[in-house]
Amino acid sequence: MNTRERILDAAAAVMREHGVAQATTKQIARAAGYSEALLYKHFRDKEEILLHVLRERMPAFPGGAVAGAETVEANLVAVTDSALRFYLHAFPMMASMVAQPRLMAATRETLTGYGAGPRHPVDMLAGYLTAEQNLGRVAADSSPAAAAALLMGACFQQAFLCYFGGGSDFPETAAVDLVRGLLPALLP
Repeated sequence: MNTRERILDAAAAVMREHGVAQATTKQIARAAGYSEALLYKHFRDKEEILLHVLRERMPAFPGGAVAGAETVEANLVAVTDSALRFYLHAFPMMASMVAQPRLMAATRETLTGYGAGPRHPVDMLAGYLTAEQNLGRVAADSSPAAAAALLMGACFQQAFLCYFGGGSDFPETAAVDLVRGLLPALLP
């Protein structure tokens, strides 16, 4: 395993155990078996490490739905399943950050600079639904932006409830159930 991979593995473990707010680059370096200076040869800052942990050490975040491929329902179920799993695994890392306004502001600014953040998946899903709408596979009078916000919001809320309740996974039908609740407002 190369140095970068060891750093990301260590960062994911430290951030899950301590939360992003309490995790330090010193702890990450120690867990990886390297000096803190070596971390900065691979990453600019802790936020960049966090971004790579989220991208490379978490369940895949929704994306890749292609308008016109599969059915709208199948695409939305795949996106929803990915979002549920991503949010469930992200809660232990992110909860402490949200509780600290200064850290939250710094993280918001940094992630925005990287073109990332919680708005990104909502916008991606809205773009997909708009493309499907242009193909006539989503109702012309529906709102792709509202549907995307509702679906991603439901995923976030369900993941929080699962995490809060001590669960480690969702019922097999969780994604299907969420999508089927939204489909009547979307399909022509």
